[in-house]
Amino acid sequence: MYFRCITVFWPSFIIAGVADVLFFTLFDPLQFIYEEEPVFASRLAAYTVGFFLFWLMGIGSSALTCYFQRGADDINRCPILPSQRPDDCPNKGGCDDCK
Repeated sequence: MYFRCITVFWPSFIIAGVADVLFFTLFDPLQFIYEEEPVFASRLAAYTVGFFLFWLMGIGSSALTCYFQRGADDINRCPILPSQRPDDCPNKGGCDDCK
């Protein structure tokens, strides 16, 4: 579990930093206007909000990648131990390829 968190959070952190730098190199955050009012009071606030939004998008992307890398055995594994399965279960006695 700990390893999976690292493989999700660390790459997304790096990508968020790069995306933040690239995005705010192109756009001035003080010129974002909504209903004739600036969205952010300071550039630092915009950089912070932008970084965390980019980080959340990276986390989502990395988490989906980890989710879709699961193999068929992980997806189809029966969560109940063979000894605790109901009597009418076809795999009650267990089998070589059942887990």
